[in-house]
Amino acid sequence: MKYSYKFSNLLGTFYRRGNLNFTPEGNCLISPVGNRLSLFHLKNNNAETLPLATRCNITCVGLSPDGSLGILVDEEGAALLISLTTKSVLNQFNFHQPVQSVKFSPDGRKFVVTKGNVAMLYHAPGKHREFNAFVLDKTFFGPYDETTCLDWTDDSKCIAVGSKDMSTWVFGAERWQNLIYYSLGGHKDCIVSCFFEEGSLDLYTISADGTLCTWHCDTELAQLKPRDPNKKTQQSENAENESRGEEVRGVAHPGEEETVGRVRYKKAGRHFFNKEGEFNSLTAAAFHKKLHILVTGFSSGIFHIHELPEISLIHSLSISDQSVSSIGINCTGDWIAFGCSGLGQLLVWEWQSESYVLKQQGHFNNMVALSYSPDGQHIVTGGDDGKVKVWDTRSGFCFVTFTDHASSVSAVTFTSNGQVVLSASLDGTVRAFTLLRYRNFRTFTSPRPVQFSCLSVDGSGDIVCAGAQDSFEVYVWSMQTGRLLDVLAGHEGPISCVAFNPWRSVLATASWDKTIRLWDMVDSWRTTETLTLNSDALTVAFRPDGKEIAVATLDGEITFWDPEKGTQMGSIEGRHDLQLGRKELDMVTAKHSSKGKAFTALCYSADGEALLAGGASRFVCIYHVREQILAKKFEISCNHSLDAMEEFLDRRKMTEFGSLALIDEGAGEEGGVSLSLPGVRRGDMSSRHFKPEIRVTSLRFSPTGRSWAATSTEGLLVFSLDSSTVFDPFDLDEEVTAGAVRRALHVGEWTRAIVMALRLNEDPLLQEALESVPSSDIAVLCSSLPELYVERLLVFLAVQIERSRHLQFYLTWAHQLLMQNGQRMKTRCDWNRYNMKFAVCLSRQRGVKRNVENLDAESGDESSDPEMEP
Repeated sequence: MKYSYKFSNLLGTFYRRGNLNFTPEGNCLISPVGNRLSLFHLKNNNAETLPLATRCNITCVGLSPDGSLGILVDEEGAALLISLTTKSVLNQFNFHQPVQSVKFSPDGRKFVVTKGNVAMLYHAPGKHREFNAFVLDKTFFGPYDETTCLDWTDDSKCIAVGSKDMSTWVFGAERWQNLIYYSLGGHKDCIVSCFFEEGSLDLYTISADGTLCTWHCDTELAQLKPRDPNKKTQQSENAENESRGEEVRGVAHPGEEETVGRVRYKKAGRHFFNKEGEFNSLTAAAFHKKLHILVTGFSSGIFHIHELPEISLIHSLSISDQSVSSIGINCTGDWIAFGCSGLGQLLVWEWQSESYVLKQQGHFNNMVALSYSPDGQHIVTGGDDGKVKVWDTRSGFCFVTFTDHASSVSAVTFTSNGQVVLSASLDGTVRAFTLLRYRNFRTFTSPRPVQFSCLSVDGSGDIVCAGAQDSFEVYVWSMQTGRLLDVLAGHEGPISCVAFNPWRSVLATASWDKTIRLWDMVDSWRTTETLTLNSDALTVAFRPDGKEIAVATLDGEITFWDPEKGTQMGSIEGRHDLQLGRKELDMVTAKHSSKGKAFTALCYSADGEALLAGGASRFVCIYHVREQILAKKFEISCNHSLDAMEEFLDRRKMTEFGSLALIDEGAGEEGGVSLSLPGVRRGDMSSRHFKPEIRVTSLRFSPTGRSWAATSTEGLLVFSLDSSTVFDPFDLDEEVTAGAVRRALHVGEWTRAIVMALRLNEDPLLQEALESVPSSDIAVLCSSLPELYVERLLVFLAVQIERSRHLQFYLTWAHQLLMQNGQRMKTRCDWNRYNMKFAVCLSRQRGVKRNVENLDAESGDESSDPEMEP
């Protein structure tokens, strides 16, 4: 069993906060999801999450003009310089203060970061390795309040910075004689966005009250004169006097007399988007300079598309009930991306055809349950928002959402044929949804209202069972008729989990009454065994062969039982493996609080050799079942924007009056919300100070055994054995020779010998290498062979099946290769290539048949045909 699972993808989360960016070619959308970064390939219709993460939630993303570099800045001001080509971190930097925006210059030589009331100009990292990738060039002062936005001119000569003090400042990125800085007013609310016109110093400024101001500059970009280093201007003298505390002389403001040649701005017009107040405040804006298209988003979820400078309305649409947080336009101007952080929505709108290119939304409350389809191609999830979503594991997108439940979904599962999804909810119903017509075709209810906490379906898909957490009973229905068949009573506490034996009609129910009961479905649901535990049972799982049960209890133990004999086979003390963190408001240490914590999710691997376990912790443990030891721990998240991430409290946040977390700093700010409703404890996001706690609610292994998934506070995380890197240059160096292949065969290094033979591309040498492998080792070699060589080897095998006399030997190779790698090849984008290769194998059936006939003829009575060759 391999335990080298690595983070593969993040599903269920499309947008949290921050700015949206398109890649330079305009086909890929980059969206920050928590402390990670997701790439949505719109033309290929798939998504991927980069295997890197910041310390806290990402607030702003800067992308280089060529799309190779990116700068990620989190809530605390810590920055990562990443390569989008290699998907790795190149450098780290800390701005020691929250950053409002970051943007590269159009020529890619510099970038600007705004934090507080200053704008800092840095030299952009080059193509060569540097000791310090963040070299500060200049710092621009001017605004009296926090900066909000920035923009560059097309030739990278000037920048514009907007601020909350209702002013916009224009700075020279280089030392210009006729422009050092210029302040623009005219607004009555904070600046949301500012944009330069294409090839000009003309400027558009937009404020939160929906006011657009157009500023005309009397100087062209080509008329900016480099400054003489030996000559001081009036503005530079004022800056020096101000730094020394002396009297400041007149600064260049509109309407004041200036020296000849000085850059001057004049307000050319003003437009109000929100004349009647029906759109509330303006929250986001984006401008396409070549097409002169302005897109504005409002807090009511409405967006407008205007053509400038005429300010003629092209399009208006309501896309959400929540505020539009970020807007992005691709290079061609055809696609407009919208992000709504309130519900986690991400939309890409093609405004010319008025159609959606992408429309995705995750669970806006916690994910609670998940289940894999039998073929591993789909995942179904249920959340506290009452929605059931089905995801495509290959593309990473949700393709159907069911909203029939009126309360939180507590459990979901697939039937054995993979065409029906079942979900249990706290609204007292169990619903069956078909994936053929995408509708709810069956609803199971109880005689009196109960809240269902768990769900299971038998291997045939005919019997549905659900446990209630308030009536202490298990309800049994028929899938075909929808009728209630039986009510299983006997437990003295809430039912925490139900599970069917995969191979027998036996149901296991776990309860808080410290027992596990086994019910025989064939024998009129008679209780065959009652397993007594030392503590409350939280979850139960059958091994895939049905010969073992794993139970997680409240005291932090995992016990293993034989369902046939009712005897305990072993136990694991896993409380210390959880490694809980301490919440900001906890009065006890993490070590003491772990005494009351336990695993709440268990799952066996496909071969039954490993057991996944997770709970209210950022770690998922994988145990070796036979040895009953911890094999590996996986860290689900390193996001410190979540609660209970650290084992010890930060002393810098402690005062003599208590923790600084008790102070509500979010009320009244952006994202600040009102007081919570009385009595609401779960699923209510209206609390004034809400910091979600990291926890794992559900775990499932893929039926293929190549991956496993976990629902957590971050979303649906998928860990896989399949490497995403498939690049191999096939370069021939001095070590790859025919002699090296034969030496590897001599010492039994079969995989190395086959790979070198494939690189040399010599059929006789590859045939020699393959036929040297013992038949008992073929299955192991097929599982360890790099994916890039599988297709080439399949083509070679197709030829050998037709020509070679070792028919069974090569058929064994082909069978094992397809069994081990067929699923991975199917899920890759080059599925057509795989079909072609597989078609080549199928086209050799005539050769197989002819070989079989020849073998039969040779094994027959040769004396009946004297002319037959031996």
